[in-house]
Amino acid sequence: MEHHSFLLRHEIHESLKDYDLLDDCEDVETYIKYPRTPGQRPKPAENVHNGWCWRCDIPGAGNGKLAGKTFAIKDSISIAGVPLRFGSHILHGYTPDYDATVVTRILDAGGHIIGKSTTEDFSISGSSFTSSSGPVKNPHDASRAAGGSSSGSATLVAHGVVDMALGTDQGGSIRGPASWCGIVGLKPTWGLVPYSGIFAMEPTVDHVGPMTKNVYDCALLLEVLAGYDNGFDPRQPVGITVPEYTKQLTKDLSGIRVGMLAEGFQHPGGEYEVNNIVKSAAHRLQEVGATIEDVSVPMHIGVSVVVHWEIVRRGIHHLVSGNSFIGTKGEYVTSLEDTLHNTFQSQKSQMSLNLKLMFITGEYLKSNYGQRFYAKSRNIARQLTAKYDEVLENYDVLVLPTRPKAAKKLPSKDLSVKECFDESAGNGVNTLPFNVTGHPAISINAGFKADGLPVGMMIVGKHFDESTVLKVAYAFEKLTEPKLAK
Repeated sequence: MEHHSFLLRHEIHESLKDYDLLDDCEDVETYIKYPRTPGQRPKPAENVHNGWCWRCDIPGAGNGKLAGKTFAIKDSISIAGVPLRFGSHILHGYTPDYDATVVTRILDAGGHIIGKSTTEDFSISGSSFTSSSGPVKNPHDASRAAGGSSSGSATLVAHGVVDMALGTDQGGSIRGPASWCGIVGLKPTWGLVPYSGIFAMEPTVDHVGPMTKNVYDCALLLEVLAGYDNGFDPRQPVGITVPEYTKQLTKDLSGIRVGMLAEGFQHPGGEYEVNNIVKSAAHRLQEVGATIEDVSVPMHIGVSVVVHWEIVRRGIHHLVSGNSFIGTKGEYVTSLEDTLHNTFQSQKSQMSLNLKLMFITGEYLKSNYGQRFYAKSRNIARQLTAKYDEVLENYDVLVLPTRPKAAKKLPSKDLSVKECFDESAGNGVNTLPFNVTGHPAISINAGFKADGLPVGMMIVGKHFDESTVLKVAYAFEKLTEPKLAK
């Protein structure tokens, strides 16, 4: 037996000895096109609402569609030479050596990046209190959350500190903060905008998109961000066409059919005032030619939530196990893979409660059920997608509240595990189904509650039909602009 063990160890050593050849190869070109300095932590005086986690100064090209526009980049998106922390204590010290594709596209179009915006710890929060750099405050009421996980981007845009920002969205992380902060946030169709160089949570639900003050800027930024990335991102289909979205914006919605998604207004615990504001906002679209009818997708409630969390939970479990994602063609970042492996092996105790809970439940499910529930969720996701598509055959867009409740109070005490997860994960019941299905969805401010908090209206469209989604949002914005200016 001992002899067999010796032979096995010998054969393993022999089979792996050529791996030195891999270490000797350069696998990723790290050319930096635009000069920059590492930057610094923001000073308290310039970070009142804690929207910044890092300040830097990276001017882009001298001209282009985004010339003169300032940007905040969510701190899950890589910028070469600038620290990436992903809202977590355990990634402190990691600095990427490459720019994400969306960063390069912004700089090529003349954008000026002035900092990294605060994100929730590993993006696992729909609120804004889990980041290692502290809670992000709502611009309309500093005692309330800005929404997560793209919390910093939302509050910086709302305050006018930057003209535009990038967010990522795996369950509502662009649209939720946009709703609670009263700005515009678009989750594009899955694969329209390349995710290359961005911290992945689970590749089938990863999205990156614009967060802006108005719909025109959202359309303009999407023109720059969208398009094929030469095979670097396996999420993207070949042959993506990108129209000039800004040229398709119009105040006239004649012929547009809007479906009011009934289940989006039926969540237990949803606020009556939020539902009424969104319904009233949607019906105003009739003033510019749209027709409005009630529609139903029963799967929107209940099973869609479970499907989403199973997919994300398995993605996070795989990530915390020391990997990003494998089994697909595309660009991999060796420095990040090394950091994840070394960090998670040595610093699991530093993980946030949400991250620990996701990892432990993922480990339990894997150990006891293998891939059964993930496989079922992927199959049910196809059914859910088909149900939305069936309704969208007869309607151009669907409308529903972005979040059933307006911004919640920031926690004033240490939370239990259950309280932490409920506060973080209980906000995305309307947004997360569309991460599973990949439909484009935008949040636009529908109005304000009596207490002054903004309410988001979500407009959902057909795959790769951002033009119609933006057109409906733009028409509503122009219809209500004077009233909603604040």
